[in-house]
Amino acid sequence: MRQPAVFFGHGSPMNALGGLHAEGWRRVGEDLGKPAGVVMVSAHWETQGLGVTAQERPPTIHDFGNFGPELRAMQYPAPGSPALARRVADLTGASPTDTWGLDHGSWSVLAHVWPEADVPVVQLSLDRALDARGHYDLARRLKPLRHEGVVVAGSGDFVHNLQTWKRAGGDPYPWATGFNEAVKAALARGDHDALVDWLALAEDAQLSVPTDEHFLPLIYVAAQQEPGDAVTFFNDVIEGGSISMTGVRIG
Repeated sequence: MRQPAVFFGHGSPMNALGGLHAEGWRRVGEDLGKPAGVVMVSAHWETQGLGVTAQERPPTIHDFGNFGPELRAMQYPAPGSPALARRVADLTGASPTDTWGLDHGSWSVLAHVWPEADVPVVQLSLDRALDARGHYDLARRLKPLRHEGVVVAGSGDFVHNLQTWKRAGGDPYPWATGFNEAVKAALARGDHDALVDWLALAEDAQLSVPTDEHFLPLIYVAAQQEPGDAVTFFNDVIEGGSISMTGVRIG
């Protein structure tokens, strides 16, 4: 019954159309099977105050531009779960809402994890009133869900610096590799304090996390870790020099 917690490095929305990263997500889904539901924290839903999606059928949100009609035509018709939304609200104090749906941080990944769109999904927002420690403390309230058959998931990037991204591709910047490896090491040893205080985690951490919205979902996943949980990584590459695709499974 107990489910793992999983963080997905989602990178470009174009990954929704397939490729090596999508294959890695598909393998994660095959290993997970069909959980009772998913609570997803995406880098792309930031709010003042905490929200959780509560629709029976959450819409697919195309929250990006300049990616072409094929991507904009994609739909991910996974069911929502008002019951799971109420459970999340009870645990966290989140306000159920129908003003959001599944943004690309969620559906671009889940379209490959569960391509049949048959696992209920709710999204939990990033409350911008909280600091990193506040996010971690909030995330710990979700821990009972793993024992109720629910996957707690996050979607963002360990390293996410679009200002230094190499459009034509290329080797990772040394600072990006160094920070990516430091995050992996902290996860492997269960050092959550190091993740909360990520600016002290590695030299030039600010280059890897110039803004925190893509890093914070990782804190929600790390907070689910329990003694004895295995920690494994997938899609462990850095694209365009400064976008980490690394994912982690805990448990």
